[in-house]
Amino acid sequence: LGWACWKTYVGRPETGGQVRQMAMNLLGAGLSEAYHFEDALTVLEAELAMKRRLGSSEQNILVAQTNIALCYYKLGRHQEALDLRREIYARGLALGVPSKDLFIDVLNLSWSMKECGLCAESKSFLREQLPAARRALGADHDTVIQLRWQHADALRLSDGASRDDVVEAVTLLEELSRTTQRIYGTSHPLANDIRNALGWARETLAAFDTSTSK
Repeated sequence: LGWACWKTYVGRPETGGQVRQMAMNLLGAGLSEAYHFEDALTVLEAELAMKRRLGSSEQNILVAQTNIALCYYKLGRHQEALDLRREIYARGLALGVPSKDLFIDVLNLSWSMKECGLCAESKSFLREQLPAARRALGADHDTVIQLRWQHADALRLSDGASRDDVVEAVTLLEELSRTTQRIYGTSHPLANDIRNALGWARETLAAFDTSTSK
C-alpha cells in the first residue's frame, strides 16, 4: 500500500504536497513494519528533506527526526541515534512540546544512552526527569513505568555500580513487576520485559554476594 501511494504521487509537484508527504510517511512506516530499515531510512530522510524545503512546522520536523532516530536504533547505529535524540529532546524542550511527547523523547534518549554505554549519564538524567514525569503523567502511566525501568537498568549497568545500586534496582523492578502485572496482566509484553529485567538484576546481586563471601 505504501509503494502504491508513493507511485501515485511521486510525479506531482511538491508545492502544497501534503498528500505526497503522507504517502512517503506511509511508505516509510510500512518498510519499518516489515523490518526493511535501510530502505525505510532512505524514505524517511527524503521525507524530512521535503518537509524542510516546504517549511513544515517544527513539530512535524521533530516527528520526522524521531522516526529517523528509531531507524538508526534498529540498524544498530546507536551513536547516530543518540546524537539525533539529544537534538530532538533539546528542541522539544525549547518548543514546549506536550509532556506526553517530551517524556517519550526522554525515554528514547535514555535507551540510546544505555546502548552507547553511558549508563552513569542515563542514571543522572533519569533521576532529574522522573519527578516531573510522575507529576505530569501519573505514576502508573506507561511512559513513567518504562522510565523507571530504564533507571533500574542504569543503576545496575553503570560502571562501578555498588551493591547498594543493584539492591535499589532490584527493589524498583520488584515494584514495577507488581505494577505491570496489576495493570496489564502477567502475559503483557511490558510485564514480561520487566520480569526479565528483574531476573537479570537478581543475578547481578547474587554475583555481588557470591564474590564478597569468598
